[in-house]
Amino acid sequence: MGFVGLGNMGLPMVRRLLMAGYRIRAYDRAPIPADALGGGEVVADAAATAQGADAVVLMLPDSDVVEAVMHGDGLLQAAAPGTVVIDMGSSRPLSTRALAEQAAARGVRLVDAPVSGGVKGAVDGTLTVMAGGDPGDFDRVRPILETIGRRVLHLGPAGAGHALKALNNLMSATHLLLTSEAMLAGQRFGLDPAVMLEAVNGSSGRSGSTERKWPDYVLPGTFDSGFGLRLMLKDMRIAVDLAEATGVEPRLGRAATDLWADAADHLPPAADHTEIVTRLRQLMEDHQD
Repeated sequence: MGFVGLGNMGLPMVRRLLMAGYRIRAYDRAPIPADALGGGEVVADAAATAQGADAVVLMLPDSDVVEAVMHGDGLLQAAAPGTVVIDMGSSRPLSTRALAEQAAARGVRLVDAPVSGGVKGAVDGTLTVMAGGDPGDFDRVRPILETIGRRVLHLGPAGAGHALKALNNLMSATHLLLTSEAMLAGQRFGLDPAVMLEAVNGSSGRSGSTERKWPDYVLPGTFDSGFGLRLMLKDMRIAVDLAEATGVEPRLGRAATDLWADAADHLPPAADHTEIVTRLRQLMEDHQD
């Protein structure tokens, strides 16, 4: 199989697939030594990953990059009929549907299979995989997906996985924003944040933000979840657009997206998404001044 995209998520995924016995040709635009994979072959371009491959996984940041790799870099042209391309990044659902049609015209199949669970989930193989595409194509690549994830779900036709991924991240980002506002308010009132989290995690206010993001990345001050703030904002915007296209008025989602956009305007380009807390603290200090 081929694999394109050896970043924070892609590299641990490749290592798990290699340990499971898959033979892999991998590519990333950033130079990477072959021994970083723990096996497999690092090739010179994206198209080379598709040569002789039954499946090619793409772990890329957005639809524009996916389309550039498929068309501009020649991966689609290099893939033999019957090859299944698995887009595991976060892409626009409608763009995914169009790309699936373009691939099908060449006899190439496309399954969108974005994941949730972060870098730790990629390392541990405990990701949730949200897949869209033809049921037969999904069944063909399910063993690959089950090597990477613990919960693998087929949601519907092409684009369904990317739709749910964006909606999930809108929910996740809104949880983190409100959790952070509540935690900062509690701290200012004099409450111990660790005790606050212990109480909330046994109560109805708990979420992934209280169970993992605050205790693992915010309280220690590391802000190193491995998922960028601007990538989260990109997914939130996809979800808001999707909601509007279906006739849902996403008032809370739009407000949360605006607050995350403000954070993106004021934090460094490489800011982790958990650094939304940093922007909230800045706003508190500005208000005091």
